[in-house]
Amino acid sequence: MNLLPKQILLTNLLTDIPEMTIAGDRVDKELIDRPRRWNIAFIRKFMLTFGLVSSIFDYLTFGVLIWFLQAGVEEFRTGWFVESVISASVIVLVVRSRRPFMRSKPSPGLLMATLAVVGLTLLLPYTPLRVPLGFVPLPASFLAALLCIVIAYVGAAEFAKKIFYRHVVY
Repeated sequence: MNLLPKQILLTNLLTDIPEMTIAGDRVDKELIDRPRRWNIAFIRKFMLTFGLVSSIFDYLTFGVLIWFLQAGVEEFRTGWFVESVISASVIVLVVRSRRPFMRSKPSPGLLMATLAVVGLTLLLPYTPLRVPLGFVPLPASFLAALLCIVIAYVGAAEFAKKIFYRHVVY
């Protein structure tokens, strides 16, 4: 039930769009008040912490799609694509700042790119492009479950971020 190669490539393309705008993003004032050096230990801890959170939600998504929603192969692939692209795009808004997600103001470019990717991702399974891409329209119950997973992931990432920055100094 893996994603098809063309679906993986599309996932990479879509998730790269918001990430390409990060260079023009707003940076929290406290992070530009003095020059900083690369801190490999910090980066390693950051990657391990948020990589673990991401992996937990990957497995949760698999479980919900397979056991709770009883997804067939095409529904699984479509659901996995939708959840992974949306969560990867939205999580950039969480990890880009030490501040809480809703209190940190991203640049208009990052915000618009994220919203555009989320919108396009939600629409793709309902357009004629779904056929060559191997997607199927998802029932409302699937979309509701995937939305709950994304919201829970954002909440868990916010919680992890709060704990992470309480214990890790950079």
